[in-house]
Amino acid sequence: MTIHRRTFLGVAGLSAVALAGKSTIGALAKAGEEAAPAAGAATRWAMVIDPQRCLRKEGCKDCIGACDKVHNVPLFKDKDHEVKWIWKEPFENAFTGEENPYTAEALKDKPVLVFCNHCDNPPCVRVCPTKATWKREDGIVMMDWHRCIGCRYCMAACPYGSRSFNWLDPRPRIPALDPEFPTRTKGVVEKCTFCEERLAKGEQPACVEACPEKALVFGNLDDPASEVRSLLREHFTIRRKPELGTQPEIYYIV
Repeated sequence: MTIHRRTFLGVAGLSAVALAGKSTIGALAKAGEEAAPAAGAATRWAMVIDPQRCLRKEGCKDCIGACDKVHNVPLFKDKDHEVKWIWKEPFENAFTGEENPYTAEALKDKPVLVFCNHCDNPPCVRVCPTKATWKREDGIVMMDWHRCIGCRYCMAACPYGSRSFNWLDPRPRIPALDPEFPTRTKGVVEKCTFCEERLAKGEQPACVEACPEKALVFGNLDDPASEVRSLLREHFTIRRKPELGTQPEIYYIV
């Protein structure tokens, strides 16, 4: 009997999940079901960021700290091994296509928040050979860390550098372990998931909740009455590398 590679990887992935512990996986599956939009409901999650609000509190990293804490993001001292879910980049690096020297002068040489863009047309999903990353109906680009085989095709395909690879075992490098969220292993890719486990409980993403300046707004793009839709109507916004056709769901007010 011939076993195709995809079939073998699927069976191997399921076996790894079973061995990892039924209780944890069961909880994650339940959370995924609860987070899914109700039948007939239209939900497309997105975030609007106001970089100038973000800069009001100089050096603030409250959102980054909150994300790292609830998701057990490891802290590596060596930059070559760094794992990042949300971080800051200079405006010029984040928006390389903004050639107009007069665009958002207040943001020049200033850091802006960046993370997974949860693209409507995600190239990372297309290249993953084991379906360890996929896009949900509500737009969230998810990760199944048990299926990830560490090929890093998704990292090569992502034009935003939004994924990190665990070159070393991340578990000893977690400053304060949160038992409510699964840890990862060496050889696995990870990234922001829009706090889908919090959305399942009716909560906002950790970064949004932690921001003292309310610079991050999260909501449903398919709801005309949502705050994100209101902000998009009232302000001019830009997205990262729109020319690539990935259709990011992170919008920046300029």
